[in-house]
Amino acid sequence: MITEYNALASTPLKTCASFVRPSQSLRQHIKLNDSALDAMTDLTKVSVVSVRAATPMNKANAKMIKYGVRLLLVLDDEEQVAGIITASDILGEKPMRFLQQMGGTHADILVSDIMTPQSELEVLDIEEVKKAKIGAIVATLKKAHRQHGLVAATMPDGCQRVCGIFSATQIGRQLGAQAQSFELAHTFAEIEAAIAQG
Repeated sequence: MITEYNALASTPLKTCASFVRPSQSLRQHIKLNDSALDAMTDLTKVSVVSVRAATPMNKANAKMIKYGVRLLLVLDDEEQVAGIITASDILGEKPMRFLQQMGGTHADILVSDIMTPQSELEVLDIEEVKKAKIGAIVATLKKAHRQHGLVAATMPDGCQRVCGIFSATQIGRQLGAQAQSFELAHTFAEIEAAIAQG
């Protein structure tokens, strides 16, 4: 049976070879009344950037810079979500508080020392998100005092799978704000200013 098919020609892989990464193209301009899905990073379309809890904080920061993200999922040895670490965690007060309590240097700080553990995380249900508007997501993030919101699907066995991420900064950009600050109140002020300008 295989003799009916001709083999394809192959060539050597070049030393400059890379690989294709999945990508999602979010709409550039959105309104508060648009579907929340228009502002959600969909993890079925984009590979999540993750890190292990035992990774040095500085390496996690370098990974965020490399991939242009401000949140990493922290995974345990079974590939389960152990927590999250954000740029605000790394660049904010958490490292200094840790060093004051434990001593050492910045190079000694691990992701596990400053991450938000799974036990403290809350998620939005994907079925609710599918029916929601962007304005509801902004209100949810603002009420929770969060820069990011995780979205999860509940599987038949009752376990959850993180399937999406909202970023207040990303939503701000899509709404026309120049949201670049790590300061959460500043991000929401920029979003509200962009909305007021129409």
